[in-house]
Amino acid sequence: MQRWRGLDGVPAGWGRCVVTIGVFDGVHRGHAQLISTAVQHARARNVPCVLLTFDPHPAEVVRPGSHPAQLSTLARRADLAEELGADVFCVLPFTAELSRLSAEGFVHEVLVERLHAADVVVGQNFTFGRGGKGDIETLHRLGQRFGFSTDGVGLLVEHDVTFSSTYIRSCVDAGDVQAAAEALGRPHRLEGVVVRGDGRGRDLGYPTANIAPPMHSAIPADGVYAAWFTLLGKGPTVGSVTPGERCPAAVSVGTNPTFSGRTRTVEAFVLDTTADLYGQYVAVDFVARLRGMEKFDQVTDLTAAMAHDIERTRELLGVAPEGDRG
Repeated sequence: MQRWRGLDGVPAGWGRCVVTIGVFDGVHRGHAQLISTAVQHARARNVPCVLLTFDPHPAEVVRPGSHPAQLSTLARRADLAEELGADVFCVLPFTAELSRLSAEGFVHEVLVERLHAADVVVGQNFTFGRGGKGDIETLHRLGQRFGFSTDGVGLLVEHDVTFSSTYIRSCVDAGDVQAAAEALGRPHRLEGVVVRGDGRGRDLGYPTANIAPPMHSAIPADGVYAAWFTLLGKGPTVGSVTPGERCPAAVSVGTNPTFSGRTRTVEAFVLDTTADLYGQYVAVDFVARLRGMEKFDQVTDLTAAMAHDIERTRELLGVAPEGDRG
């Protein structure tokens, strides 16, 4: 898949294509339905499918300080879009100038003059242009003038719940990672670099990887979670942790109230390894919430709870202790 930053990435001689547009944060099941429809249209026309997205989130430009919690990085969105069959992942820098462009101006300058859209596939609630005044009816009207067709894909609704990025953010914020996973079609992922912590976990016999996620990342509510831990990238194996292979982990999110902590951290105890993961870029896929964050009167009570967390993590993930594997 080709990945473009801005429209300057459009190759010379670029022909017609099918375009789908949106922020696509999380690339949840509703997004997957939309992207798959665009890919089907592109295959039927024998042209490429271009996913057009924006960075930063438009809300941050229109209303500074309102950037929503981010469910996925741009690189993750691109990988997921590629899995769904998109041929091009184009990131359009969202600037104040772009926010002032009228709906007609956006269609003419971006979709017609630069991308040569033959078909535009969007969600039924899609809005665009200055003040969000453009909608799917606007696209239909302008498509008739400029020679492209428009397809509006309905929102995905199950059990009276509309799957949207906003809904998934609320699930993550509440610590309901299982509901988030149902809407995403996979566990909610948090990425980040492993940084040095205070070393308290190691002193307790449970050395943890202290993960520093990117700004605006959607971090689950304080508590302890069963999760899969993955070393990202294509570097060498670190200890017994091989890039791309999932490892079971018990993950603590919170301020370590037993030790009167003030800084909110994400710390992963990766089972069955003593590898030093400092400096590595990693991902945590949250599977289930084990319990809320608690303040223990005695450190021995904390370590007993941690041992129980690890036991439950093994049960939920179906991972036996290393010595018990046949």
